[in-house]
Amino acid sequence: MSDLAAPYAMALPTFLQHIKVLEGCGLIRTEKVGRVRTCHAEPEALGLAGGWIAEQRKIWEARLDRLEAHLTEEDDTDG
Repeated sequence: MSDLAAPYAMALPTFLQHIKVLEGCGLIRTEKVGRVRTCHAEPEALGLAGGWIAEQRKIWEARLDRLEAHLTEEDDTDG
């Protein structure tokens, strides 16, 4: 875990909390052999999460497009 945590600017216990959340969601699994704990990505779960994120992106892009259109209309009527 130390090697995995090294690039991040956070304490190891904080990093481990993040790992526990990802593991709890099924996005990764960890395995401990002796004193070494390794992480494994769960591709199917990551694919599901990626699909959900893509859907959320579409929703928010549509909302922001409508907001931009509304604000542009207001600017045109004020001008």
